[in-house]
Amino acid sequence: MFIRCAAVLSLLLCVVAAARAQNPKPPFPYQSPYQSIEVSYQNQAGGVKLAGTLTPPRGGGRFPAAILISGSGAEDRDETILGHKPFLVIADYLSRRGIAVLRVDDRGVGGSTGDAMKATLQDQAGDVLTGVEFLKGRADIDPRRIGVIGHSEGGIIASIAASGSMSISFVVMLGGPGVPGIQVLRLQEDMILRAAGADDAAIAKNRAAADMMVEAIQSEPDNQTALAKIRTRLDEMKSPMPDAAIQAQIAMLRAPETQSALAYDPAEALGKLKVPVLALIGSKDVQVPPQQNLPAISAALKAGGNKDFTVRELPGLNHLFQRCDKCTIAEYSTIEESFSPVALEIVGDWVKLHTR
Repeated sequence: MFIRCAAVLSLLLCVVAAARAQNPKPPFPYQSPYQSIEVSYQNQAGGVKLAGTLTPPRGGGRFPAAILISGSGAEDRDETILGHKPFLVIADYLSRRGIAVLRVDDRGVGGSTGDAMKATLQDQAGDVLTGVEFLKGRADIDPRRIGVIGHSEGGIIASIAASGSMSISFVVMLGGPGVPGIQVLRLQEDMILRAAGADDAAIAKNRAAADMMVEAIQSEPDNQTALAKIRTRLDEMKSPMPDAAIQAQIAMLRAPETQSALAYDPAEALGKLKVPVLALIGSKDVQVPPQQNLPAISAALKAGGNKDFTVRELPGLNHLFQRCDKCTIAEYSTIEESFSPVALEIVGDWVKLHTR
C-alpha cells in the first residue's frame, strides 16, 4: 500500500545488499518438480500486452492455478522490493505443491506495456481477468480451479476481479486493506513514524503537513499553483521539504491508480464474494494495520453472506510477511527472510484444501 509523506518515504532509502536465502537457486528449473514458462497475452479492452512467468507442475493432468497480484506502484512479476522477491518465493512454494502459478509484470514494467500509475483499480482487475482467460485456454490448467492471490493493494484488485467473474474460484488477500485507502493511509503514516521512534508531537506535525498537502492538491488543479501553496504552508509550519519531493508527492497523488485506491471502499467488492476467501495480515504490519482492516474484511464478507472465509492475524509478521524485530519500514531490507515459511504453509494448505 502506498506511502505519501516525505518524512515516511525517507525511511525506505536504506537498501542492504544480501543473498536472499529463500530465492530458488540453480539448477533451476530443469531439476525442479515444475516448469518455468515465459508467457504473454493481450488485454484488448485495456490496450496492453502483459508478460509474465507461468510455473505449472510437471507431469500430466490439469492443475489448479493461482494468479499473483502485486501491490501499489509499478512492480515486476516477482514483486521485487529492497532485494526481496516474495512472488518468486510464493510461486516456487505453491508450484512444488502441485499448484500452477502465474506471476505477471505490471503495466509498463519488464515485458508488459502501458503505464501502471495511469491504471485504476478497475483497470488492473481487467488485467487479472485477462490472465484468468489465458489460463482457461491452456490444456494443463483446470478452468474450474483458478484463483487469485493479491498482496497489499493487490488484495483489493483480487476482490474486484473475483466479484465480477464466475471464473475465479478462490481469493487470498495478503496484507490487503478492508477500509478505504484514505483511512489506511492516515493510520499507516502514524504507525510507521511511531515504529521508527517518533513521539506524539512529531506524528501530529507530520499528520498536519500531510493533510494540508492532500487538501492543496485536491483544491488546486494546476501543479505549479499547488506547489507554491504547499511550499508556503510548509514554511509556515517549519516543515522543510525540497521542491522535488513536493512535486513527487503531487504526481503520486494525482495518479489515477492512487486516486482510485484512496477513494475505493473494499467492502463494495468483498460483499459480493461468494467464493472461499483467505485474508491474512501480520500483527506487526504498519502499512495495513490488522486492527483497522481485518474486522472490516470479516464484516463485509459476513454481510454479503459468504459462507467460507478465514480471516487471521499472523503474530510477529510485517507487511511483507517477514518475521521482524523493530518492525519498521527501514528494516525490510535488513531482514534476510523474504516471506515467512509459516505464512507460506498457511496459504499452501488453504489453497490445496480449496482446490481438491
